Amino acid sequence: MNSLLTTTGGDQPTLDLSKAPLPNAKTLRQRMSIPLQFLRFLAFNALIMRMVAKGHSG
Repeated sequence: MNSLLTTTGGDQPTLDLSKAPLPNAKTLRQRMSIPLQFLRFLAFNALIMRMVAKGHSG
């Protein structure tokens, strides 16, 4: 069994995330920035639309 998974007495395993990296201040600011998130949203949608358009043309 994976050493990160433990059981808590029930049948549900619990994942140990105590050693997971935490985001720094810059990353947190970027995640909360509405303009930046909107630009990322537009870029992602443009990528998806490009894939859809390629699929329909072939």
